[in-house]
Amino acid sequence: MSASAPIGVFDSGLGGLTVVAALRRTMPGESIVYVGDTARVPYGPKSPETVRRYAREICGWLRGEGVKAIVVACNTATAHALPDLITFAGVPVIGVVEPGAEAAVATGAQAIGIIGTSGTIASGAYAKAIWQRAPHLTLVSQACPLFVPLVEEGWIEHPATRLIAREYLAPLLAAKVGTVVLGCTHYPLLRTVLAEVLGPEVSLVDSASATAAATREVLRAHQLRAPGDGASATLRVVASDAPEQFLRLGQRFLGAAIEQVERVTLG
Repeated sequence: MSASAPIGVFDSGLGGLTVVAALRRTMPGESIVYVGDTARVPYGPKSPETVRRYAREICGWLRGEGVKAIVVACNTATAHALPDLITFAGVPVIGVVEPGAEAAVATGAQAIGIIGTSGTIASGAYAKAIWQRAPHLTLVSQACPLFVPLVEEGWIEHPATRLIAREYLAPLLAAKVGTVVLGCTHYPLLRTVLAEVLGPEVSLVDSASATAAATREVLRAHQLRAPGDGASATLRVVASDAPEQFLRLGQRFLGAAIEQVERVTLG
C-alpha cells in the first residue's frame, strides 16, 4: 500500500464534505476520493442491515480505486457498520463516532447532549462510546430529522430553522447540558443557530475536526502519511446520482469550490 495513495471518504450525501474540509485543513498533503451516495440518501431512516450493505458496497468501490484508508464520514453508517467495515475493507477504517465521543468527554461537562438523525440516535452509538469513557456522565439524546433537509434547502438561519431548533433542543436545555455533540455531518452548518438557542455556556462538539485528527494518527501509525508539501494533493468527488445538484450544493459544505462531480453506480 502506497503512502501517496488517496484517502477514501464516504457519506450518504453531501454532509461528509464537512469531514473532507477538516481533513484538508489537518493534512493538506493528502489526496482524497469522496463518495456521496446521493441515489440512496438518507441513511438515517433505513434499517441497520441496509446501511451495512450500502457501506460495504461503497468500501468495495473505494478499494477498487486504490485508497489507503477509509473515513466513514456518516454518523449512521459509523453507528451501524463500522465493525463490519473494519473486517471487510482491508485498509484502516476510521469512523466519526469515537473521535466525537472523545472530544465531548474532553470538554469536562457533566451533562452532555447528543443530537443526530433518527438512525444515529436509535443506535445509541454515541451514548455507548461516551459512557465507555465516562460512565458517570448524564446524557440526553435527541433525534433532529428536519435539520438535514433544512440545511440542504439552504435555510441555515431561517426563522423556521430557529423555531424547529428551539423545539428539538428544549430537552437538552431542561437538562442543563454543558456540551452538545453534533452527531450529523450536516449540523456544523447550523452552528450559529444552535449556539444562539443553547447559549454561550454550552460547548458544541463537531466530530469532523476530531475525526481528521484521528485519521492523521492512524496514517502515522501505519506509516501512510503522504510525502511532500501538498502541492500535488487532489480531491476527486463522486456521487451515485444527481451530480449536477451535488456540484451546486457541495461548495456550501466543503467551504471551497468543487471542479466537477463524477457519477458512478454503486451496488
